[in-house]
Amino acid sequence: MRKKILVIDDEEKIRRFMKISLIAEGFDYCEAANALKGLQIAANENPDVIVLDLGLPDQDGYYVLRELRRWTNTPVLILTARDTEDEKVKLLDGGANDYLSKPFGIKELIARINVLLRTSTNGEKDKILHFAQLHINLIAHEVRLHNHILRLSKKEFLLLSYLARHPQQLISQEVLLAQLWGATHLEDKHYLRVCVGQLRKKLADNAEDPIFIKTVPGLGYIFLQSPQLNTVS
Repeated sequence: MRKKILVIDDEEKIRRFMKISLIAEGFDYCEAANALKGLQIAANENPDVIVLDLGLPDQDGYYVLRELRRWTNTPVLILTARDTEDEKVKLLDGGANDYLSKPFGIKELIARINVLLRTSTNGEKDKILHFAQLHINLIAHEVRLHNHILRLSKKEFLLLSYLARHPQQLISQEVLLAQLWGATHLEDKHYLRVCVGQLRKKLADNAEDPIFIKTVPGLGYIFLQSPQLNTVS
């Protein structure tokens, strides 16, 4: 199976260069020019390796790395012009698997990606979230409640999986709107209310006494369940 590489970098020339090179090497390729889009694609496309630039226009690469490490062990290769020892230690301590200093050669990039692919422990078991009677398979886009498959729309699945990857945390309406509909829909809160309502019905979740999704009026939502062992955190 062809391996998928996600490149998150705001420089169009670098993305074009890497796209041509990675496709020529037999990889599937996807890209993002900012942090928000990169996190959306990482959640939806399940890449095998993420190549992440530190200098992004909306958030820096450290933010993206922290967010990724909340829910996935996908190998992350950092591109950085900051070449000090302290910087490298900070990156590795923060969850990066490797780093590559700019400017770099394509042969070294490919070699480092192949090493990450060989040593990666990122398997299907890391893509299944377990919450008591609720199981969410992020690869198959399948949700089981009491061992029965729930028929969710794409938006409902994305909403549930995003909340479940951040258990017991308040997720703002704006973050969810950006994740599901994009940054141009931050004021369309009725979209979110409808989607949450439909999801609650399928989960048999009572808004007044919730088991799964709690509404914090005017702010956002909290996924109430705690993950079981051997899950993504």
